Parts: sequence; C-alpha cells; structure tokens
Amino acid sequence: MRSSAFLLCAVVVAAVVFGLFRLRGDEYYFFAGYVVLQYIVLATAWNILGGYTGYVNFGSAAFFAIGAYSTVALHKFQPAKWTLSVFGWDVPLGFLDPLFPLPIPVLIVFGGVIAGLVGLGTGYLTLRLRGAFFAIATLALAVVVQTLVTNWDYVGGSRGAYILRPASVPLVGNYIEYLFLIMLFLAVVAVATARAIECSRLGYGFATIRDDELAAEASGVPTLRLKLIATTLSGAFMGMAGAPLPYYVTYLDPASGFSLAYAVNSIAMPLVGGTTTWIGPLVGAILLGTIQQIATVTISSAVNLLIVGLILIAFVIIAPNGLVGLVQGWFRKKDA
Repeated sequence: MRSSAFLLCAVVVAAVVFGLFRLRGDEYYFFAGYVVLQYIVLATAWNILGGYTGYVNFGSAAFFAIGAYSTVALHKFQPAKWTLSVFGWDVPLGFLDPLFPLPIPVLIVFGGVIAGLVGLGTGYLTLRLRGAFFAIATLALAVVVQTLVTNWDYVGGSRGAYILRPASVPLVGNYIEYLFLIMLFLAVVAVATARAIECSRLGYGFATIRDDELAAEASGVPTLRLKLIATTLSGAFMGMAGAPLPYYVTYLDPASGFSLAYAVNSIAMPLVGGTTTWIGPLVGAILLGTIQQIATVTISSAVNLLIVGLILIAFVIIAPNGLVGLVQGWFRKKDA
C-alpha cells in the first residue's frame, strides 16, 4: 500500500475511533484514550532509533519532558493581556486575548523542534559510542536534563508549575476531547512516518546499521548521518508527545514530567509488539496501555510498572521477537 493510501486509511480509522468515543459520552474514555495514544507516539518514536537502527535509548523521559517543559516555558512567556501603549496610556486589545494561550498544535511543533535539536546534539556527541556505552550515555542525558529542570525556577523548578486550561474549545467542545483529538492526529502522523521510513531507502539504511554497522560502513553507507537522522526524528516525536502534557495534567513537576513510566513503557511496548516493523510499537502500546488503564481503575496505578515488567519477562521467554514476530512465525510454519 502506498504511503498516501495508508495515511488516508489511518485518518479514516482515527475519525471512526473519535466518533465511537463521542458516542460513548463518557469523559473517562478520552482521558484514558489520550494516555494510550501518547504511548503509541512514544513507542513509535523510540522504535525509530532503538528498533530500526538498533541503538537502545534509555533517555526517552528526557525528550518527553523537554516537550512538556517547552510548553510551560511558552505559557509563562506569553502575556496574559494584550495592550498597546499610546502616549503613555496602556490601551487594552481585548480582541487579541483569545489568541492566547497558544494553540496546542503550535506548542507541539515548538516542543518537537526543541527536542529534535537536543536529539541531534546528543546524537552528534554520543553516536560514536556503541552498544551499552550509548545506552548509558542516554541515561546520563536524562539525569542531566532532570537536574537542570529541577533547578530552573522559571518553569517552576522542584515546586512544579500550574497550567490553567480553558473549559472548552470552539467546534470540538470539551477540552479533554480536544486534547484527545490532537494526540490522535499526532499518533497517525507518527505511525505513518514510521511506516514510510520502513519502506524507504532510509529504512534500509537503518536496517544495515542494526544488522552490522561495521559492514555497512565498509559498504559506503553514511552511518553517522543516518544515526543523526534517527536520533533527531526519535527525539522530535518524543518531544511532540510530551508537549500537550501540561494541559492534560494541569500541574507539572519534575517527578511527573520525568516519570519512570515513560522510560519503561517506551522501551517495553516496542519489545512486546515487535521492534523491526512499524506495527509492533502500535500493537504493544495499545495492549500494554489498555491493560495499564484498566489496572489503574480496578486495582491501582502503582501496579502499572509491575504489570509491564511481568508481561515483558513473559514475552522475552515466549516471543523474543514480539507479537508480530510470533504471528509471522506461525504463518511461516503453516506455509512450510
């Protein structure tokens, strides 16, 4: 299927999902659905670097938090009221006030650009490292970024920051439905991008690095350039996933922005679904994300990471190539 046809199908599916959620008429489904969609974007972003290229990134929470705190920084920077100074008198321009707060799509683009630049810089400094050394470097990045944010008073520091969101938005209605719709669109873009990469020369280049980087270099593959592209794209999508978070939680502090759940789930979900294809992170995110939301309501959110750990151990033993690899193995046996 061509990329344009796939994107059209993805948009249709997204529209059907949004319509079904609205028919349910329960706001909780939008709250829970937002989290699952957020993990779809995170898992897909991680897979661009960790799955396609074979470089394990433990710094997912850092890129996610960069997107979230870029939103906080812009929110605090923008004026609460627009005024025009005329001969020393401040004339209010009330008709401009509805333009603020900035639209969520603008914040997502800004957060993606900042996180992508950090990913580019990180890649340039660390991608000459390989294997466990690169993974440790990304973990160190998360610690450094969290320390900087914790001591940055402008975005709230260790105290955190409150974000006041409108009760509703025109055309859509409830604000949480608006956030859900935005994240749904972002998930479609992330998955479509991952599929396009997988089916392109860029994806083949990533695969050669994953399979044997030394052989790829000897064959003339520009490995460093490809790895920089992978870190930039991966970081950008992670930052985009985090940008709407302050408006979702309305209070953001380092503990929630750099939550271990983001780092663990972004790795576990592609591993459970399958890391060598675009559909693996999608399946893993829907499966684990839904299970965690059900556990949050029925048991406690404290058991979420325990559930992820147990499922991950089970899949490492039963299906090391993930659900997609398991299904592909069944079809190969039937064909044989």
